[in-house]
Amino acid sequence: MHINKIHSVQTIALVARELGEDEDWLADIAAEMEPEDGLIWVYSVEQEDGIMAFTEFGVESLRNFIAIHRDEMK
Repeated sequence: MHINKIHSVQTIALVARELGEDEDWLADIAAEMEPEDGLIWVYSVEQEDGIMAFTEFGVESLRNFIAIHRDEMK
C-alpha cells in the first residue's frame, strides 16, 4: 500500500515571510535544491511556470542552504 508522505507544503512567499528573508534571494538559493531536499513545484492554470514550494523537510533544508550561503558571504 502506497502512502503519500507529503501532508502539506508552503510556497516560497510564505517561507520568505516566515524566515524574514527576501523572496527573490531565497529563490536563488533554492534553485540549488533538488526534489530530495524537499523542493517541489506547484502548477496551476494561473501560474504556468509553477510556484516553488517546500515540504516541512524542504524548509529545514532551505535553512541549511541559507546558513551555507551566509557563511560563504563572510
